[in-house]
Amino acid sequence: MGGIKQVLILRKEVIELENAIHYTVAIIGLGYVGLPLARLFLNKGHTVYGIDLDPNKIQKLSKRQSYLSDFPHGDIKNMFAKGRFHVGSSYDVIQNVDAVIICVPTPLDEQVKPDLRFVREALKNALPYLSYGQLVILESSTYPGTTEEELLPLIESKGMKVGRDISLVYSPERIDPGQDKYALDDIPKVVGGVTQKCTEFGKRLYETIFKQVVVVSSARAAEMTKLLENSQRLVNISFMNELAMLCDVMKIDLWEVIAAASTKPYGFTPYYPGPGIGGHCIPVDPLYLSWKAKTHNFDLKFIDIAHQINERMPEFLIEKVEKQLSAKPLKDSRILVIGVTYKKDVNDLRESTALKIIEGLLARGAKVNFYDPFIEEIEVGGIQIKRSSLTRRYVQHHDCTLILTDHTGLPYESIVTYSPLVIDTRNATGKFKHLGNVVLL
Repeated sequence: MGGIKQVLILRKEVIELENAIHYTVAIIGLGYVGLPLARLFLNKGHTVYGIDLDPNKIQKLSKRQSYLSDFPHGDIKNMFAKGRFHVGSSYDVIQNVDAVIICVPTPLDEQVKPDLRFVREALKNALPYLSYGQLVILESSTYPGTTEEELLPLIESKGMKVGRDISLVYSPERIDPGQDKYALDDIPKVVGGVTQKCTEFGKRLYETIFKQVVVVSSARAAEMTKLLENSQRLVNISFMNELAMLCDVMKIDLWEVIAAASTKPYGFTPYYPGPGIGGHCIPVDPLYLSWKAKTHNFDLKFIDIAHQINERMPEFLIEKVEKQLSAKPLKDSRILVIGVTYKKDVNDLRESTALKIIEGLLARGAKVNFYDPFIEEIEVGGIQIKRSSLTRRYVQHHDCTLILTDHTGLPYESIVTYSPLVIDTRNATGKFKHLGNVVLL
């Protein structure tokens, strides 16, 4: 009976897929957001045109190879299997689609202000191919007002009225590289359009791939939703980092304190310290909000202070290494860094504070090597550093092992056993601290 039931369930899913509305979408930007989104659309029976100006990405995809650590090569092959996935650098395919989804980076410029050049370029390149009845969606994280202030005027410069001739929506991405607890379609999708008609189109599209679509009143509300999520994490993690600096002075184990506080069954949510907040979202998105607030003569003091604390962490850790190596000058020391990506189990170096810490150690004369299972080579201050081995002899050859990213599956017990000194910013070796050579952040 179990086998018959399984067959019936599969048959039901096939019938639902065959009867579903199928769209043709263009996704601009095939990175950490765009590629998983493309896979989800394809899995639900849609046709996807992926556009990216990075020739390396297009070449890898054409060879059915992945460039994301949590995206197996087999997934890429499956995406192309039914002939509904097409990739390239040309924007002319946009004339054949129902919806255009922009998933490009939104970094900060040298003045720590929003840099929207990739968003503007994406839309300007798409503009000649936009036509009546299409839907344009921005998923890139940005400040409230971007969709209406930046995208709307460009689209209407083509002679099409948003809300009448073409629809415009903001829907924040909620991709979390490396996590496997929630499937992408299980994460509720927030949608806010420039007009009600725009919102309805966006809702219809996303309802075909997400289990829950959360409609908000405007594109601005959707933009603010994303920044609220990431600003909350910036403030709370930065608070933990500030407490880590205090606990260092007071000789208190903050990890023990957090574990004890976490036993309270209500009113406490654990956040954890680290070497500094990395990745594209948390260290960047709140500064978009802070910048926008200042244009309204409003200072978001929590965000500004949290950013300052986050910026202090690399220097604090360098000084901690120097203090722990008190018997030997830093300039004569060999440091082995474990983990250089901004978070565990991904190959993502965006805004990684590990690179800043390594650069600071090198500037003070230390000899720095690194091991990261996801990264073969890094460039720091114009210097190329290749990944080292993680053998017993190599670990013993260094004066200090500095754990900056706690990748799963690394031999932490061996690292503690053979390293003269371990400074651990992630509590990966906390259970070995009784051995005496482990120093936690």
